[in-house]
Amino acid sequence: MTKASLVDYIAENADLTKADAARALDAMLEGVSKGLKKEGKVTLVGFGTFTAKKRAAHTGRNPQTGEPVKIAARVVPGFKAGSKLKDALN
Repeated sequence: MTKASLVDYIAENADLTKADAARALDAMLEGVSKGLKKEGKVTLVGFGTFTAKKRAAHTGRNPQTGEPVKIAARVVPGFKAGSKLKDALN
């Protein structure tokens, strides 16, 4: 499913215009991003939990040359599905 098809789905099921649905989806995504940056965790009960995980600096390898490459520490997003989402898929 693409963002456009998700906007169409939201507009149809929430009785919104496509423009309103797109703004609502954008606001939700921005809220999750800001919540992760500020608090490190966003929980949507039943759906899942988004977390910000710290990844330590490490050494990798360039696949073409085999030379070691330093990879800087960074924060990466993570997601753990909630029980209702898991049940909906099975």
